[in-house]
Amino acid sequence: MGGATAPGTAAATRHGVSGVDTDRAAEALRLAWGTAYDIGFADGAWHACRLDGNGTLITGATPDVLNAAIRADWTAP
Repeated sequence: MGGATAPGTAAATRHGVSGVDTDRAAEALRLAWGTAYDIGFADGAWHACRLDGNGTLITGATPDVLNAAIRADWTAP
């Protein structure tokens, strides 16, 4: 009774402003883009930057918006 909460339960997950489980969303973005981008969530904002040093900081209000912005950056000439 009380104390520890099992991982994956509602009480154990962190949710951003949009109600997204930030840990799972970050994991999914890193799985898709982690070899090319440094991805994070801080102060209520999602961000990514290219590991090769090219480009600028990419931001998004939600994981989906960040994913779309990364995809656009990746395919840009």
